Amino acid sequence: MSTQSPPNPIAATRTRRLQPEGQVEERPPGPRVLGGDVVVDTPRGLLTYANLDYAASAPCAVAAQEAVNEILPYYASVHRGAGALSQKCTRGFEHARQTLGWFIGARPEDLVVFTRSTTDSLNLLAHLVPADAKVVTFAGEHHANLLPWRDPIRLPVPATPAEAVASAEAALTDLRRTHTGPILLAVTGASNVTGEVWPVAELARVARSVDARIALDAAQLAPHRRVDMAELDVDYLALSGHKLYAPFGAGILAGRSDWMDAATPYLAGGGASALVGDAAGDVSWHPSPSRHEAGSPNVIGAIAMAAVCTALDDADWDAMAAHEHRLVATLREGLATVPGARELSIFGTDADRVGIVTFAVAGHDSSDVSAFLAKRYGIGVRDGLFCSHPLTRGLLREAGSAECTLPPTAVRASVGLGSKIEHIDRLVDGLRELTSGD
Repeated sequence: MSTQSPPNPIAATRTRRLQPEGQVEERPPGPRVLGGDVVVDTPRGLLTYANLDYAASAPCAVAAQEAVNEILPYYASVHRGAGALSQKCTRGFEHARQTLGWFIGARPEDLVVFTRSTTDSLNLLAHLVPADAKVVTFAGEHHANLLPWRDPIRLPVPATPAEAVASAEAALTDLRRTHTGPILLAVTGASNVTGEVWPVAELARVARSVDARIALDAAQLAPHRRVDMAELDVDYLALSGHKLYAPFGAGILAGRSDWMDAATPYLAGGGASALVGDAAGDVSWHPSPSRHEAGSPNVIGAIAMAAVCTALDDADWDAMAAHEHRLVATLREGLATVPGARELSIFGTDADRVGIVTFAVAGHDSSDVSAFLAKRYGIGVRDGLFCSHPLTRGLLREAGSAECTLPPTAVRASVGLGSKIEHIDRLVDGLRELTSGD
């Protein structure tokens, strides 16, 4: 993979704009995103929409929009086309592959396969895992990293990062005593429920100690932190474009080639096949990544993701992290003042986290909370169990008590590029109004 970032045509400038209440707030650091000027009608008047649902799908980055607009007039099917448009799109598609590999710190020998999403990527990896392999994961995973595996060993949700490492080490060591075949540890980089960051490098170390491989679900981590496969020493990495400000239906699975080339194609069809004979079953397959990219690929999605990766690399990550930390701290402090509000946490209040805060309000159904915030305050949050049902149910049980009965689902507020303190203040104001009579 190339170590050079392609030039970024978009300069992330800083501007100032008028807020609905008349306040002036500097534009958040980092690449620009669309949707910040969307206005919604509420009983309190017209308000700019406060998008606090980034963990579900992030808004489209201007860099992605511009890259898509640039390539659309030239769109054509990639590979095996001699025409000028096909050649141009093929170069753009393969350049996107190179850019994604560079962005995640892939090793030179790693391959990048384009998929539809993180869920698609992890299902692809489950298809690639040898039949005699054992998979170990945690009960705190998103369903995308919980459900695809064949008969996995599911470890309990740990109470601390150190406990996660100790639990994985004990399970992997015990498994290696009786199992001589491949072992895969599949973990998240950051929880989609709480935002808490998992000790990936330490988990990779214990995997290496027993000759096991490790797969990283980076869907929630990559939009907030720099990710480096080689530095973390992970074998596979999955992420989604729609979490990474490129909502055009693309994702990637990156990693080692041997399992990819040994497995039958994830999907059978054109693009994956090198030669098809006259007899049924007479087919030879391309090596990876083409082996697992049958059909016409999502060229637009790949190019959009690559454009965002380039824009993010040119951004000030320290400034983005500081702004996100301020947003999360302000929200958590505000929640502490809301009667009956209880924050959910895996590792405790001091754990490192990305821009996700999940909570429940005693006496208020979570769907009613999100509907109230949307209708009256122009805020978008997510309610439910967030495709992490076992984890969220367990955290709700832990957060509740005899004196504070929580609803069966929770509310998740998540931030990213374009999020503002005013959005957080508005959310807290809405929760205070909702609970004012409690």
